[in-house]
Amino acid sequence: MSLESLMLELAEFGAIILGTFVVAKIFSLVVRSVFRNWVPTVRSHIQKLVSVAVWVVGLVFAFQQLGVRLDFLLLILGLIGLGVLIAVKDTLANVGAKYFSDVYVPFKVGDIIKVAGSTGKVIEINPITTVLLTKKEELVSVPNSIFLREKLRNITPHVWREILVPITIDSKIDLPEFESEVLRACNKIRKYLDERFPPVLTVKSRNQKSVSLILTLMVKDPDKKSEIVEEINKKIFEIEHRMVQASQRK
Repeated sequence: MSLESLMLELAEFGAIILGTFVVAKIFSLVVRSVFRNWVPTVRSHIQKLVSVAVWVVGLVFAFQQLGVRLDFLLLILGLIGLGVLIAVKDTLANVGAKYFSDVYVPFKVGDIIKVAGSTGKVIEINPITTVLLTKKEELVSVPNSIFLREKLRNITPHVWREILVPITIDSKIDLPEFESEVLRACNKIRKYLDERFPPVLTVKSRNQKSVSLILTLMVKDPDKKSEIVEEINKKIFEIEHRMVQASQRK
């Protein structure tokens, strides 16, 4: 292979990588717009999955451009993926269950629950297990995968009034300002809320790229929960979109 041919292939490889980056960004923005009324955490995960899928396709084509056989590359990726899945299948089951509990939020730290013959107060929820503190001051570690197979009872007082809205935002967003905007938005739907329990926005976790929060609302009428969640998710999307644009202009 001549130097000229090699440089041409490398240039095409770089162009495909650049194109993949642009397409991934476009798809991410499209997903963000299409699913704007969805739970923010779900929307964020869908964006990541779509972005990963685009990058996988782009990298396959990029390496094919360098002369790597496509069938060989896919075989190697498939074998590696299968090996990883077999090795960590139990851990993945627990982590996957944790993802669903984050999305649908059947309970939170501080709640009293009954599951798989154990009753206790939730004192920790990690990617693998949920830790309960019983009345006898014993610690019970429940694998998160149990919550997908067993019936769960949340016996926390007034839990039927509670709505938990998971939120994931870009770490560049000013958190105090975001909190103020969200609580102001909650004030616009106060006719649906129990005035004895003001809305509370708490931080669950944060990293360099994002911040995960939980918005807790107490409603007057449980029949209005779906309507309230849809309305507040719409307002949160509008707030986040506006603040992201503002941060990009700075």
